Amino acid sequence: MDAAGPAFDVTSYPHRSLGAEGFRVLLIALIAINAVAGIVFVLAGAWPVAGFLGLDVLAVYVAFRLSYAQAAAYERITIAGASVIVERVDPRGRRQEWRFPSYWASVRYDGDETRGTVTLRSHGNTVEVGSYLSHFERQAFADVLREALRVSKTSDLGSQA
Repeated sequence: MDAAGPAFDVTSYPHRSLGAEGFRVLLIALIAINAVAGIVFVLAGAWPVAGFLGLDVLAVYVAFRLSYAQAAAYERITIAGASVIVERVDPRGRRQEWRFPSYWASVRYDGDETRGTVTLRSHGNTVEVGSYLSHFERQAFADVLREALRVSKTSDLGSQA
């Protein structure tokens, strides 16, 4: 990598719609609702039902913990010197890396207003990037990445002169 640092460096993560504070509030609300329902069932004589009321809280807790474990995944795209590096890490920490010469790399966006894909290509190799972005962010991301490659190519030409 360049001593001055990368010319372009973007990391994207899977979107999580509920943060830690919202998760805590949701669990407290579920526990409170279940406690009230449990008291009603016990007072009505249906005490065995109260024992099952915590299962939904447990199910929601487990589902959200699994979802948050997926948040360990990320995708990083770096343009440094004469290379474009795409690094992808899955939720289990397994890492994949693709390297392209920045001068020959190109960005392509295929899609419309409802869906689309961004691909990075060079010398017959293709990798899809920006999969964690929403469909309406991908077009803008493709434009930004294309511009960063253009700037990288012109700065490489200027440094060779």
